[in-house]
Amino acid sequence: MAESYMEKFKSFISESKRVFLVTKKPGWKEYKLAAKITGLGIILIGVIGMIIRVIGSLVQGT
Repeated sequence: MAESYMEKFKSFISESKRVFLVTKKPGWKEYKLAAKITGLGIILIGVIGMIIRVIGSLVQGT
């Protein structure tokens, strides 16, 4: 049973090494795109929350 855990651990380490060798650091253009998408997502969630809050206050009449 201990051997199977050791084999799984070795397999995990070898696959992790492979992933780190394949990945690359994003360029400035990719970084800006990811930042824009993240910002739009945050704004969208905020707007949805504000709309729900306004509808809730209108329904309650406060």
